[in-house]
Amino acid sequence: PGTVGPPLPGIDARVVDEDGDPVEPGEPGYLTIAAPWPGMLRGLREGDDRYRREYWLEGEDGWRYRTGDGATVDEDGYITILGRVDDVINVRAHRFNTAELESAIVETDGVTEAAVVGDDDGQIVAYVTTQRGVDTDDPLREAIGERLARSVGDVARPDRIVFTPELPKTRSGKIMR
Repeated sequence: PGTVGPPLPGIDARVVDEDGDPVEPGEPGYLTIAAPWPGMLRGLREGDDRYRREYWLEGEDGWRYRTGDGATVDEDGYITILGRVDDVINVRAHRFNTAELESAIVETDGVTEAAVVGDDDGQIVAYVTTQRGVDTDDPLREAIGERLARSVGDVARPDRIVFTPELPKTRSGKIMR
């Protein structure tokens, strides 16, 4: 996640809501690009219907390509990528990007890695690895909760924290949720 700046000249990139309407500055939404755009896929060899359904959105001014990224835009047109849309959880009527929560948790002293998921009951569950020798007791749990409250908001405190020696990873080293 981070600010990528304004769109390049000639590229109509916008942050929109689920209906394709532009969001207010600072509000999270979906990054989209107006078609046509050089290098943009027009279809897939197999699965054209799925491609159109999942990657295209009809907005107020025509069709827009969904990049799959959650984003915000500020008053100056600078776009901030929040992370992949499929890495968003809905908890307590709030949408959280898991990368944002995980980054805040890792800033806690003694924490090395974190993975955050939403469970079937709509609760935030954090899986956390720590540095060798760090006590995984209540003070660390409280520190993680406080860090999230300061960074994201009190509503982002995990309902459950599970300490684990390591997190499962893909071959490329990405944490598997």
